[in-house]
Amino acid sequence: MLNINTLSKAERVRVVAALVEGNSIRSTSRMTGVARNTVTKLLVDLGQACMKYHDKHVRNVTVRRLQCDEIWAYVGAKAKNVSVDKKEIGWGDVWTWVGIDADTKLVVSYLVGGRGADWAMDFRKDAASRIRGRVQITTDGHKAYLEAVEDAFGMDVDYAQLHKIYGASLENEARYSPAVCIGCDMKTVSGNPDPKHVSTGYVERQNLTMRMGMRRFTRLTNGFSKKIDNHAYAVAVHFMYCNYVRIHQTLRVAPAMEAGLCDHAWTIEELVEMGDAAMPKPEKRGPYKKQISN
Repeated sequence: MLNINTLSKAERVRVVAALVEGNSIRSTSRMTGVARNTVTKLLVDLGQACMKYHDKHVRNVTVRRLQCDEIWAYVGAKAKNVSVDKKEIGWGDVWTWVGIDADTKLVVSYLVGGRGADWAMDFRKDAASRIRGRVQITTDGHKAYLEAVEDAFGMDVDYAQLHKIYGASLENEARYSPAVCIGCDMKTVSGNPDPKHVSTGYVERQNLTMRMGMRRFTRLTNGFSKKIDNHAYAVAVHFMYCNYVRIHQTLRVAPAMEAGLCDHAWTIEELVEMGDAAMPKPEKRGPYKKQISN
């Protein structure tokens, strides 16, 4: 197995390419011949770099229609099965908040954490700090959004909530089959949102991309995250890949290109180079002092 000290750029590109296409740490290790700990180290280092790059460069973006949603996963075990000790290290249910531009398909803001009002507030404030001009926002019926959107955007926003109405589940349905959506109820919260554009379709499609593109989000498997930090780093790499590298099928360009944040679609090699450039250079060792024994 290859380790971090002997890994070439081409080998790092192979590892990252496997991870962003939905492979687990172990399957990536088997496919590339790179040790599991090395794959994890690459994910952590690149995830940290992606967080910093997104925070610095996805700024002052013009967004006309922002769709927001939150997607569930878990770290270590589901909340009902987690002991008190494990909760202290981040085990249990974890939610990823996502805000996507409906026109450019750029993920403007994301946040990994809980689902309460404090997390909603942090998410909305982060999104507001990245957007310029007036924006129309659509969310689901989660109550935590109501106060958060008002505090983050004030009155300079057209905001609507979309409540989906589900039918009763059939008795013979499979355990994990979702109920059938039989209708939607639109509620105007503030401003004057255009009813034609009140939708969460694009952000829900992004949720599906997350389920397919990150093994940690796949249901009914043992590929779930074991550490909350690594979960967040995987999310950061995923959104960096979706924004800057992956060509959107409808746009035929990367979302960051459509949003004017870059002039070409990145390659995975450029993504790896960005991560390498963000890593601190190792310090030089001091002079060797020979020990004199008495």
